[in-house]
Amino acid sequence: MTAIPRKIDYEALKHQLAKRQRDAHKGDFGHVLVIGGDKGFGGAALMAGMSAARSGAGLVSVATHPFHCAAFLARCPELMVKAVEANEDLAALLPAASVIVLGPGLGQSDWSRLCLKLTLAHLATHPDPLVLDADALNFLSQGLGLNEVGHVKELIITPHPGEAARLLDISSSDVQQDRVAAAEKLQAAYGGVSILKGAGTLVCYRQGARVQIDQCAHGNPGMASGGMGDVLSGVLGGLLAQGFTAADSARLGVCIHGRAADKVAAEHGERGMLATDLLDHIHQLVNP
Repeated sequence: MTAIPRKIDYEALKHQLAKRQRDAHKGDFGHVLVIGGDKGFGGAALMAGMSAARSGAGLVSVATHPFHCAAFLARCPELMVKAVEANEDLAALLPAASVIVLGPGLGQSDWSRLCLKLTLAHLATHPDPLVLDADALNFLSQGLGLNEVGHVKELIITPHPGEAARLLDISSSDVQQDRVAAAEKLQAAYGGVSILKGAGTLVCYRQGARVQIDQCAHGNPGMASGGMGDVLSGVLGGLLAQGFTAADSARLGVCIHGRAADKVAAEHGERGMLATDLLDHIHQLVNP
């Protein structure tokens, strides 16, 4: 039987964002590693890294194509930007991460497949908390990484309807016709927490033997622009790094993300909203 979605909003969840101890240090808040940004798609990885930092992660590294490194550091020097040219470049970064965000701007090239291969090899023995987005989901829909991803305890997948359709081998219209059923099928097929993005974003996860579906009360049509999903992935990674479970990170993350977009719309309007417009509001919302 299909679950009935439960509405969630920022006001009801913000109490989980407790004040930090006065003697806290960056090591207390995790190390997010964003892997992505093939040549020509660097902005996605950069936005994911910036939003992970704005969400409160102690450290954020970005493993990306060498082409992008100088631009990344010029835009956000707080990120530790690493060029991936060979196996050893990424292999050296993976053990230090406490959370991996794989997929923003990853692409489908030989470089992309190298990053995927090395990350999956790491996850096979070190099942770190993991957020999968964009082309990482497209690789997953091709059957790549099913075994490695399947045993990650704190897993979040973040498909939009097109990606969900590929993961379920159905059409996008089928997904949109019954979004709740699609979210349930995603969770059943891949485990962890599934976030089905779109108007009324759905979060599906298991509570014991029961499937729970929550529907985000925030968001607006201004979010129909490039990069919004990359910012969400970074928020999710940042929350996971601070010790939130996958379910709590997903619930909080979609509400913070949607509420930030609503604040931008209230100030400037929906049309022309950019994903990076959300970052300052995300900073405010993680500090209620």
